[in-house]
Amino acid sequence: MPFTFGSASFAAGGIIPPRHTCDGADISPQLAWAGLPAGTQSLALIVDDPDAPNPAAPTMTWVHWVLYNLPACATGLDEGVKAGSLPPGTRQGLNDWQRTGYGGPCPPVGRHRYVHKLFALDVLLPELKPPTKERLEQAMQGHVLARAELVGYYQRQR
Repeated sequence: MPFTFGSASFAAGGIIPPRHTCDGADISPQLAWAGLPAGTQSLALIVDDPDAPNPAAPTMTWVHWVLYNLPACATGLDEGVKAGSLPPGTRQGLNDWQRTGYGGPCPPVGRHRYVHKLFALDVLLPELKPPTKERLEQAMQGHVLARAELVGYYQRQR
């Protein structure tokens, strides 16, 4: 069975509903996965926007959500998941608002891509200090068994 990653909240390549953005309730989408490779000890999730601040001339990637040490027995995350409801052992990293947790799409201009990247790892990672996307990517080097992506789009209606 291949490693798959999707969402009941939005289709792959589709529009992210406003309830998952700063224009709505700003709650995380439902996410689900299956087919983890043998030897998976944990999972890591990074959600970012490579089109920031303007998709016509992007200058940075904005980080929206960082999770790591999701247990290999987990099969997904509920819509609007809060810190206390994350699978046991899951650690949160900092987003680019310098806080933990989900921060939804809020593009200043244009239609942006929101890339949800899920990594199957062969280790349980140590506590990251600071728990940033960059530190997570460094810690994952040499430990990624598989990677799956889910991309959604959002443009604010003004």
